Amino acid sequence: MTPAFRVGDRVRVDDRYEPRHHRTPAYVKGKVGEVERVCLAHGRPEILAYRNDGGPPRTVYRVRLRQCDLWPDYNGPAHDTLEIEIFEHWLRPVEARN
Repeated sequence: MTPAFRVGDRVRVDDRYEPRHHRTPAYVKGKVGEVERVCLAHGRPEILAYRNDGGPPRTVYRVRLRQCDLWPDYNGPAHDTLEIEIFEHWLRPVEARN
């Protein structure tokens, strides 16, 4: 399985509604971050939670997001970040900066 993203790629977390169990918190949906690490592939939690096989496996990425992008009233240092592991099917590419 070839990962769709590489370390350093800018990605947007999908902002879709998912009625089933999933591991993408609402506060990161729609936000842009950077791939910090490519992790192993795992079955999809939306399927595994219902005792299915979870297949096919999807790559998981550790994504770094700026705190000030997550929280409108954040008043900490601009360099503060949050790192979270997100499944590939929740990520979309972001165009390169000009």
